[in-house]
Amino acid sequence: MSQSAVSKRYAAALFDIALESKLVGEIEEELTVVKQLFSEHKKLIAVLSHPKVPSEKKKQILKDSFGSASTAVLNTLYLLIDRSRISIVPDLADEYVKMANRHRQTEDAVVYSVKPLSEEEMTSFSQVFAKKAGAASLRVKNEVDPDLIGGVKIRIGNRIYDGSVSGKLARIERQLAGENRKKG
Repeated sequence: MSQSAVSKRYAAALFDIALESKLVGEIEEELTVVKQLFSEHKKLIAVLSHPKVPSEKKKQILKDSFGSASTAVLNTLYLLIDRSRISIVPDLADEYVKMANRHRQTEDAVVYSVKPLSEEEMTSFSQVFAKKAGAASLRVKNEVDPDLIGGVKIRIGNRIYDGSVSGKLARIERQLAGENRKKG
């Protein structure tokens, strides 16, 4: 079974537990922290994945690192240790977030802009683009990208809405290149 399919199965099981416990948001936050820690500390995954490190030692490391996490998250991590699948945690976290978003009819969006956006601007983007994304609401995150020159670029899932100056210039350049090929 592919790592993606395995991640989806574990995420679905954890999501079912979260729904029953009414802890969907809390578990999502905990998984985001776990994923971030795993991506920032590559040696942690290396130790937790190493076959010569005893499972009990690995579980103690997890308990020391994530002791304040919910029982559901800790038990999932312990199960992944037992089944030698701890490396799927980042994918599992991503899958869980997708499931939680579908449940809430929410999508995550990243708005790239030349300067930081105000809360009002973020709310406005959320309202306008939620309809385009077919979601009840958007959770908007702003990332500053000075290469845009001006305007904004919005990524919602795998869709990109490019209203940036650099994007418009690139489209004009492609259009002119296409016209030149037709003439030549």
